[in-house]
Amino acid sequence: MGLEWIFCQHPTRWAGKNHATERINKTGRIRLGGYEAVKRDLPAHVYQKKGGIYFQRRGYATQRIKSVPGTKEFALEYAALLNGATPAPVSGKTFNDLCTSYFRSQRYRKLAPRTARDYEKIIAWVRKKLGPLPVSGIRRKDVIRARDANAETVRFANYIVQVLRILLEHSIDLGWRDDNPAKGVPLIKSEGKQREPWPLDKIELFRAIASARARLVFELCLGTGQRIGDVLKMRWDEIEDGGIHIKQGKTGKALWVPFTASLAVVLSNTPKTGLTICAWGSRGKALTYRSAHEAVMDVRKQIGAEEYDMHSLRYSAASELAALGCDDDLIMAVTGHTTKGMVAKYAGAARQKVRAIQAQGKRK
Repeated sequence: MGLEWIFCQHPTRWAGKNHATERINKTGRIRLGGYEAVKRDLPAHVYQKKGGIYFQRRGYATQRIKSVPGTKEFALEYAALLNGATPAPVSGKTFNDLCTSYFRSQRYRKLAPRTARDYEKIIAWVRKKLGPLPVSGIRRKDVIRARDANAETVRFANYIVQVLRILLEHSIDLGWRDDNPAKGVPLIKSEGKQREPWPLDKIELFRAIASARARLVFELCLGTGQRIGDVLKMRWDEIEDGGIHIKQGKTGKALWVPFTASLAVVLSNTPKTGLTICAWGSRGKALTYRSAHEAVMDVRKQIGAEEYDMHSLRYSAASELAALGCDDDLIMAVTGHTTKGMVAKYAGAARQKVRAIQAQGKRK
């Protein structure tokens, strides 16, 4: 509640001569120099107590408000307390302390580089919003509020819940809490259109008109089933026995993936201009994500495939394998997925179609 409330809400209720005397009468109202304050008329974090009116907010030192509600002086004092109150000192078990401890833990050190970077962004948010507050004070409703306050960006909102869950689990390890209020808090379901594999006709159209660079990126994504970040890091010296060694940036998982026939042809026609396979120019400069995206997007626009991005090619790889009858373990051997639930997400539609055909075939 801001200054508008202070200047506009019930202005006559607070009219009076001065505020030299203060007491709480038997009706529960606080009396200041000839006029009374009712709790429902006080702004957020302001409470009537014995001896006066106080600013009281979780994690902040309780402070007595000296000015009379309804006056300009009260508005200024309240605004200063609301926006710049000094956090109350706590016993070294704040969220800042928890984040510092987590960064030193094996939990954090074992993370893949990309996952660590993602977590660091959320932890920076935690420090900013919760830093000086005691870890013991957070409740399930607070986690839900944090999630809902960022609901416009679904991925970020869900990450807040997930990272808080990890941090609070670490606090249990430290003996700071006995429970994890973030555990069980549901994530927000995205209402946007889910990714789908590239249709076969779009794949063939792309191959027919793409430039050499766009085709290389396309075939590496589709042929290996890897994320674009890992594709751009693939090196010539990692190729062995008709396949390529990969260490996934997100999971840290090591894979060896054989080439498809289409990818093998494209690689045989690609000059080795640098350390990485996608390097370009006379100096073998590494291809950036932005350049790769622009090259592929240019072709997508020409063939009307704007809704199918580079990550959708990972879906296509999983779907192709499922359509050929591969089980979860075989698909995971190529894509590097660590759970069968993720395989179902990427290849679910193709697998359902195969099984439906098999099932209906038994009815003939």
